Amino acid sequence: MTENNSHPYGAAVRFDGENLDCGNGLLLLIRKHIDPLEPGQLLEILSSEPSVREDLPAWCRLTGNELVSQITLPDRQSFLVSKGSFVPPKSAPNAAVDTALRTRGPAPVTQPISQIVIPDSLPRPAAAPRIAPLSVMGMGSWPRPRWLLQSLHEYLAGRLPESDFQETANDAVRLVVDAQLRSRVDVLTDGEQRRDNYASFVGGILDNCQLIPITDLLPYVDDPDHFREELSRLDVPAETVRHPAVFGPLGRSRPLALREFEFVRSLSTLPVKVALPGPYLLTRTMWMECISDRAYPSREHLAEDIVRVLREEVHFLLAAGVSIVQFDEPVLTEVIYGRSGTGGRCFMCGALGAKGPVQQELSFAQSLINRVVEGLPAERLALHICRGNWTRDESAALAGDYRPLLKLLSEIAVGTLFLELCTPRAGELEVLSSLPDDRRIGVGVVNQKSDRVETVDEVLARAEHAIKVFGADRVLFNPDCGFATFADNPITAALIAEQKLSAIAQAAERLRERYRV
Repeated sequence: MTENNSHPYGAAVRFDGENLDCGNGLLLLIRKHIDPLEPGQLLEILSSEPSVREDLPAWCRLTGNELVSQITLPDRQSFLVSKGSFVPPKSAPNAAVDTALRTRGPAPVTQPISQIVIPDSLPRPAAAPRIAPLSVMGMGSWPRPRWLLQSLHEYLAGRLPESDFQETANDAVRLVVDAQLRSRVDVLTDGEQRRDNYASFVGGILDNCQLIPITDLLPYVDDPDHFREELSRLDVPAETVRHPAVFGPLGRSRPLALREFEFVRSLSTLPVKVALPGPYLLTRTMWMECISDRAYPSREHLAEDIVRVLREEVHFLLAAGVSIVQFDEPVLTEVIYGRSGTGGRCFMCGALGAKGPVQQELSFAQSLINRVVEGLPAERLALHICRGNWTRDESAALAGDYRPLLKLLSEIAVGTLFLELCTPRAGELEVLSSLPDDRRIGVGVVNQKSDRVETVDEVLARAEHAIKVFGADRVLFNPDCGFATFADNPITAALIAEQKLSAIAQAAERLRERYRV
């Protein structure tokens, strides 16, 4: 890194961060400008904030970018940053900055709340294919092929047009649907192929929200060194996994998952399940001091808009004919069993969000979920809970039964609970025997973390146990969790996923004959 009175190379793009510091929005702007660049291209960052001189080099080291030079101007500093490693051109000393520079202002473009379209009336649910007792389905995610991952990263970085990415994703969804049909499942998902992960993808769709890599968030946590150490224990690549950052009032000018459903429906007449991140998960994920508090005075205010946009999405999904909408709330187990210093953070999502006392958090979560689904048919709504699905290491994930969640599970206004139950970490099935009779239980009967494909007899034994506890008319079958929660970190291979679903389907076929449901 050099420091002179002028930069030795011209930048492809420049912007002025004015007096923002790295802990108060500047990193959002840097990410917004550097993502569309090609590796080795240069970004010039102007700043009048003194702390950036020390913080920016640290950010570059963490994110794998290179600080090429910095200069002092009369009223500010100027930093020249390469996207990734920089290889100097053979002849470009003291090159003037390109006259075609795209110069941006000091903040992301924020859509005022007055311009966010909020529907006056929401569509009512329409008819949809029924999900019969003992039906088989995946939880949601499916391993993405390498060519899709490449397109996904190019799209998120702004280097691939959305139309091109969607065509590539369509091809991947066709493969996922074909695999499920070969497995003879009863309910389809699209494998979440268009998502970078099961939750944060909404940050790339909602108004006034931005996806940034996890490593960019280090300046926002209380103890960056401790957080960096905990990230190193996880199998998730923190430099590529992105996190939603809110910088203005949230709005839903584009659907979150309606496109996913419409394409799957064009491929089959089977019932379709669509998974959405739950409102408590999103509130924990999106509320970060020094970022979201510029748009909302508290996380409760943020939650109001999260409830609104999710409620809008669910209405449109049910009106389009989705058979069941599943809300993913795995962070509920972190509320109860998460402990700092006992194996690191148990969730990449929600780890940065502050939480209060256990019962207060559970009451808050229950209230948010019930507000999202108020007035909607419970039989077409579901909740999924697990204990972490970022690693194959069973010892690294949370452990503890569902006893502390029984009140919430009994009082939320959804008709189906998709639960992690195959792994011993989930405790005894009998703990759930007191749940209301109107709750269907999606029983996890295979462990997606293991490469070993369970035998049909093993699945039958677990399924029979669940039927004995709940009755055949209340039971559905599924893996404990998704096969690829994070796009870049699949839990298992696609072939193994297909074989596990096939084992469940074979067991379910025998059970339907036995119980005649």
